[in-house]
Amino acid sequence: MADWIGIGRRARRCYGFDEVALVPGTVTVNPSEVDTTFILGKHKFPVPIMAASMDGVVDVNFAIAMGKLGGIAVLNLDGIQTRYENPEEILKQIASATPEEATKLVQSLYENNKFPVKEKLIAKRVEEIKKAKVPAVVSCIPQNAERFAKIAAEAGVDVFIVQSTVATVRHIATEYKVLDIEKFCKSAKVPVIVGNVVTYDMTLEILEAGASGILVGIGPGAACTSRGVLGIGVPQITATVDCCAAREYFFKRRGKYVPMITDGGMRIGGEICKAFAAGSDAVMVGSAFAKAEEAPGRGYHWGMATSHANLPRGTRIRVGTSGTLKEILMGPARVDDGSQNLVGALKTSMGSLGARNIKEMHDVEIILAPSIQTEGKVFQIGQRVGMGK
Repeated sequence: MADWIGIGRRARRCYGFDEVALVPGTVTVNPSEVDTTFILGKHKFPVPIMAASMDGVVDVNFAIAMGKLGGIAVLNLDGIQTRYENPEEILKQIASATPEEATKLVQSLYENNKFPVKEKLIAKRVEEIKKAKVPAVVSCIPQNAERFAKIAAEAGVDVFIVQSTVATVRHIATEYKVLDIEKFCKSAKVPVIVGNVVTYDMTLEILEAGASGILVGIGPGAACTSRGVLGIGVPQITATVDCCAAREYFFKRRGKYVPMITDGGMRIGGEICKAFAAGSDAVMVGSAFAKAEEAPGRGYHWGMATSHANLPRGTRIRVGTSGTLKEILMGPARVDDGSQNLVGALKTSMGSLGARNIKEMHDVEIILAPSIQTEGKVFQIGQRVGMGK
């Protein structure tokens, strides 16, 4: 499993999306007849894709549009939508900033002392989403979870996510009160998703604490710089396989199936399909949705930790605007690079692999295939079209 990297030290080889491929089996299924339903607690979502809780991706209008299409959009309770009554001017400022100014500007606009999160806006945003008769799903950091969850619950929230760069049950700190994840999960009246993790052991501990779902992924997001700033992370295929192995062990021992959600690193349909093959029950995507006409970022996307006052671990990137949310999620695709009609790509892949539902997708064959992106693609690469972009 591991190779020597020096005297007395071994390192394990891990794999990302570009290094593997999926192998068709002996049966194929009509793509229109496969079942992509994602189940979380009492909720059933026909589209197992979540729009990430980033301010350049999700606002109230985007959450409503995503919900009406059968998917999930996660609103960031630590962000612009809950700090400013009218966030449009703030979003415009971020989009207009030069690359050199962007991080400093974001830090200043998210500064807690000057622009704290307003509790009334938490309730207001949740109520606005619920008024459209779609699920309201929100996220915040552990330090704010107890306070924000109570407000969100009273407003009618459906799912609550506690999200940090690295999630653990045993967090050590003396400067602030540490969230008791087990107590929080048990007292919550709605499903609680916890993230982010990349290891078997940590997944198992959070499962034992009572989480309803787990986010998998540290640093793979398009706008995230945690891997460069902190040097931590595990490529998403290996991280997903390892965490899903813990889910299976927990299920056999406790009889409770808890969904895994691969979070980040997926730009196109093929990578989303590989995440499901690695064991995911749903995926969380940011940059692909930041390109939607409905996204509040105006063609820009920035990480959740870009605003950190002392050590930013994200950056603002330009992704452009490629089409409507419906085109990106459901098609028809107007581009040939796999960044649109993500649900169509998943269904077609499942049909080609003979997987009738997401759980059957977990059993398809995965192979190591370092040439999968380049084999036979010399013209695409040379002309920077299709898979050569």
